[in-house]
Amino acid sequence: MTSMPPPAPSDDPMTWLNQASESQALDWLHGIYEHSPWVAQAALQHRPFRSLAHLKWALAESVTRASHAQQLALVKAHPVLAAKPAVGLTTESQQEQRLAGLWQSTPAQANELKQLNDNYVKHFGWPFIIAVRGPRGLGLSPESILAELRRRMSHSPAIEFHECLRQIHRIAETRLNEKCQSHPQLGGEVWDWHEWLAQFSDPGFAEQGQLSVSYLTTAHVLCAQTLRLGMLACGFDDVEIDAVGNVVGRYHPETDDAPYLMTGSHYDTVRNGGKYDGRLGIFVPMACVRELARQGKRLRMGLEVVAFAEEEGQRYKATFLASSALTGEFDPQWLTQEDANGVRMKDAMKQAGYRVADIDRIRRDPSQYLGFVEIHVEQGPVLHHMHLPLGIVTSINGSVRYLVKITGTASHAGTSPMNQRQDAVAVFAQWAVYVEQRARQDGDSVATVGMLNVPQGSINVVPGACHFSLDMRAPNDAQRDALAHDILQRLRDICTERGLLYQLEETVRASAAPSDASLQRRWEQAVAELGLPIHRMPSGAGHDAMKLHTVMPQAMLFVRGENAGISHNPLESTTCNDMQLAIDAFSLLVHRF
Repeated sequence: MTSMPPPAPSDDPMTWLNQASESQALDWLHGIYEHSPWVAQAALQHRPFRSLAHLKWALAESVTRASHAQQLALVKAHPVLAAKPAVGLTTESQQEQRLAGLWQSTPAQANELKQLNDNYVKHFGWPFIIAVRGPRGLGLSPESILAELRRRMSHSPAIEFHECLRQIHRIAETRLNEKCQSHPQLGGEVWDWHEWLAQFSDPGFAEQGQLSVSYLTTAHVLCAQTLRLGMLACGFDDVEIDAVGNVVGRYHPETDDAPYLMTGSHYDTVRNGGKYDGRLGIFVPMACVRELARQGKRLRMGLEVVAFAEEEGQRYKATFLASSALTGEFDPQWLTQEDANGVRMKDAMKQAGYRVADIDRIRRDPSQYLGFVEIHVEQGPVLHHMHLPLGIVTSINGSVRYLVKITGTASHAGTSPMNQRQDAVAVFAQWAVYVEQRARQDGDSVATVGMLNVPQGSINVVPGACHFSLDMRAPNDAQRDALAHDILQRLRDICTERGLLYQLEETVRASAAPSDASLQRRWEQAVAELGLPIHRMPSGAGHDAMKLHTVMPQAMLFVRGENAGISHNPLESTTCNDMQLAIDAFSLLVHRF
């Protein structure tokens, strides 16, 4: 075969790679995975690569499908991080460690890094690995690297081994970006916008460097005002903060009589939460509108981006308050609710400058909309484990929740024969095993006991009572109801067999929100056009889309989360690359209407 020169800067790297011989391709991919050419060799079996994102997926999949021995060899092939240039580093490792500023560490930082590295290797048997360019791609500081090394020392070996592989894939991604001169500019800006908005946090959390934005607090109002200014700067035609605190930006269509596509998500957070939950679904469409405005382009339909003021239900028991106002389901009784400090919601609204009398006026007319689409971090590990940056939501799970009390008889632990006890915890334990088994039968159902309490429990007393919660979710209502029926029936049977009583209190029942078939296909087409495999999945968490579902078609796109997809946690994260793909997918979707 005729030798091909390496791709020129003007060439498409994937076109060149698909046409290259195996040896040429391996030579070009050399160094992407540290001293492990077998990774690229296995990934080449997936040619032709449809995009750079497809190549990244294929490389990561090759590692996943490898033996544990191969994976361990890959991990051990990485150098130990050092506070000064080390001998034998690859060119790629040298550039990365220099970018992180490790070689400018203070003497104290250098000493701590060496000590922690030694302890880490002794504990785990392999070197500490971190993608020093970080999720933004600009490099982590020595302080943040040390903080991560301290945190990860507490991991179990299995979890830390998986974390090392994740970091290796991120290292490979940034190296491929450099090789292909692919820079996620918009993704990086959107990542920065999350940092920008995270400057506002409630008292008691801000002082600790934690993020918490509850409904109608000072931080919440500042977020709304900042988002309004951001939307105006992006080129929205009109922006307002409505009667419940939603920030609504509208980008007009080509013709005045055209319908609108609604999109958005929430900007409030849980206490000590993450920066991306909800807010990603606001910033991605903002970035797309900014690019449209810069180019002077209009779409056949208008775009209405809603930054919903309340979704988490942290301050008041009124979850989805903000989206409920748009669907006409705002409950006036919410206004008299008091927070933990005795402040009524309507008084907090008045103090924030919002007009309660205008709430009914913000109800939307569904006939003016094509539907609602929402982008959201997955808040789970599925996409992370599949090495996929984007996933298509098929349905937002329906749910039902109960508070349960089992009542037996408290008795002396030493004098009560095992066959004559009415042990409430034993009933619970027997039943809890069934809960897990039954939920697994469906594959995509989940059931959780999140709270468990033994009132007045004592080390030498047979438990006479057991109080707990039960949360059950499934992609459709029939599946949810069948799950609930079986689990509650098993509770009845066990209590009857053992002669104990139980009480049930249903606290939540929410219907499933299946994605609209047409809108879901549009997301699938956009993701496929980016060259990525299509993965369809239900959403186990609730979203504003499930409220809009009651009045108009809806469909969601999930974006992979880092740190095993953890959410409602300061470790919640995603990368500028995955944000860029979300922006690209949204742009493709709106241009195809």
